[in-house]
Amino acid sequence: MRDASEGARPWASISVFFPCHNEEENVAQVIGDAVEHLPTVADDFEIIIVDDGSTDDTAARAGAIAERDSRVRVVSHPTNFGYGRALRTGFESAEGDLIFCADGDGQFSLADLPAVVHALDDHGFVLGYRINRADPFYRRLNAWLWGLSVRVLLGFRVRDLDCGFKLYRREAVPVEDFISGRGAAISAELIARALRGGHSFTQVGVTHYPRRAGVQSGNSPKVILNSFLDIVQLWRGLRSS
Repeated sequence: MRDASEGARPWASISVFFPCHNEEENVAQVIGDAVEHLPTVADDFEIIIVDDGSTDDTAARAGAIAERDSRVRVVSHPTNFGYGRALRTGFESAEGDLIFCADGDGQFSLADLPAVVHALDDHGFVLGYRINRADPFYRRLNAWLWGLSVRVLLGFRVRDLDCGFKLYRREAVPVEDFISGRGAAISAELIARALRGGHSFTQVGVTHYPRRAGVQSGNSPKVILNSFLDIVQLWRGLRSS
């Protein structure tokens, strides 16, 4: 990646990563969408597929693209560690001045990324929120309850906490301090730690598309339980720090 000290814009380089679990039918489209839109954002970019222990051909299909395009690489977990670990791996692997993450299920397009980058300005991070959430009612209800829990325990409120479309300056993500485990609590911890570090944020509406292939896995009872246990652990950890 280019050294920002060489006179480039602060966001001359950007790392984009997608956490993926069993997304063999979506991963090529996700990468292609990123390749199409990233040149409008930065001169230097990389695309990272974080394969979270997929049991299908997600890693193989992404790897075949990476062999043809040096801007694409694949980082694989030996087993399914969960969304939280996948995000941590993405942040640890990223080399750009800016780090962007989006869900690897194809429900977002990086056509919305230029507006998000433009909104960064002097902020430390930008949170996307779904203008037209293309999810069933029970997922929207669970998201509302989750957002309420985070607001009560951690003291901040955002429009769409679990929206998988987020942009961070590298210095706003102290990954080495994270305590969140497998679940969605990492989204709350990202925001909480960035705010504690003195970084402000803004929010930008993005388009949410229906899932075209594959099966959603983030709303199982086990995942929901792990997320609530993680958020309580995070609350205790932040109180004691």
